[in-house]
Amino acid sequence: MPRSTTTPRALALDTLRRVEARGAYADAVLGGQLDRTDLSAADRALATRLVYGTLSWQGRLDWHLGQVCTTPPASLDPWLRIILRLGLFQILFLDRIPAHAAVATSVDLARPFKRGAATGLVNATLRRAASDPDALTLPDPASDPLEARAVRWSHPRWLVELWADQFDAPDLDALLEANQSPAPTVLRVNTLRSDRDSLLAALNASGSIRARATHYSPAGIVLEGGFHGAGIPPGSCTPQSEASQLVGYLCGGSPGDRVLDACAAPGGKATHLATLMRNRGTIDALDVNARGIARMRERANALGVDIITTHRMDARRIGAEGPRYHAGMFDRILVDAPCTGLGTLRGHPELRWRAHADDLRTRATLQTEILRSVAPLCAPGGVLVYATCTITRFENEDVVARFRAEHPEFLVDDPRNGLPESMQSLIDDSGVLRTRPDLHGLDGFFAARLRRR
Repeated sequence: MPRSTTTPRALALDTLRRVEARGAYADAVLGGQLDRTDLSAADRALATRLVYGTLSWQGRLDWHLGQVCTTPPASLDPWLRIILRLGLFQILFLDRIPAHAAVATSVDLARPFKRGAATGLVNATLRRAASDPDALTLPDPASDPLEARAVRWSHPRWLVELWADQFDAPDLDALLEANQSPAPTVLRVNTLRSDRDSLLAALNASGSIRARATHYSPAGIVLEGGFHGAGIPPGSCTPQSEASQLVGYLCGGSPGDRVLDACAAPGGKATHLATLMRNRGTIDALDVNARGIARMRERANALGVDIITTHRMDARRIGAEGPRYHAGMFDRILVDAPCTGLGTLRGHPELRWRAHADDLRTRATLQTEILRSVAPLCAPGGVLVYATCTITRFENEDVVARFRAEHPEFLVDDPRNGLPESMQSLIDDSGVLRTRPDLHGLDGFFAARLRRR
């Protein structure tokens, strides 16, 4: 495929337009865009920073644009609005880019729009912001502290209100601030083929990659400067966040186990369980998304995992599968439930602008239905792990409490004795795994291990 010629800002603009107009995910779109270009490493890094930074700070950028633009941001054509956000993000948050360069390149991006009709608006708006950035004000915390937090840390107000009910003010501020930091690039070492120390030594010796061990996961490595694939031995590792890796250890696995991964795509946790089982036993991996199942198969093949059987299936309907599934047939069941993803805003900043308060109850209903459906398949003495990548009581504690009220045969199982020592501090007094970006430098995850009597 021929490589395209572009600039970091043009690539960022195109990515952001697709994310906003089509509901695409920034990481997937940006990754595909970068794969098709010949941008230098520095330009790739700039394009990535522009995309994630503009999405993360979108709420605050729009607030400030309302102070310097003659047209309210909500009334602008989406293309122009994104160009203005890109320019203002560079002016306010990227010290290494001169303000005049941010203005000039934004005007260039606007030239194709209606034959340059908007270049004057873009130029005037950004020059006004660049002339005195300190004049751009934030809401007064004394009159409305929640609105002040929402704008300052660029989160939707409903989410700030929700978390204000869960956390005290210092913890809330720390969480909101941490969500504005870039997520680290983390890989999980494929222990079927390598070990972490050997892989780290090889990567750092290559001269082109700087890598270090993760703090909590025994199989994770952090890449400084992002992941481009070059220099990494095929099949030696796979992208997976550190918090996500911890769920695999919580679920556990031994050679010969019978395991069900009820919401498995794109396969990070299923393949991790396979490595913990030394690729011996069986894993039934279900998902409703055909593309996700295809990606899971590709991942398993690349890692040399052959004990995973995939099925395109809604886990809520597993009882309709007849003789394929029967009561008590699985030693371990993982429900990595579909959720709002509000614990992953560092790596998926667009989620905060797509989610709504009503989504919490809708997701909680779905999550409860999945648990109800798979619970009979757990063998006596077996383990059922419920996990999410969100930080809301509705989708976490409330779902577990509702399920246990209906299924008293499941008890919360304190997993600390069987976990790697590096993880044990992440288990709270109720026996539940909780991680947060502000406390641990990890995505916000929740996971409860339930054991059937």
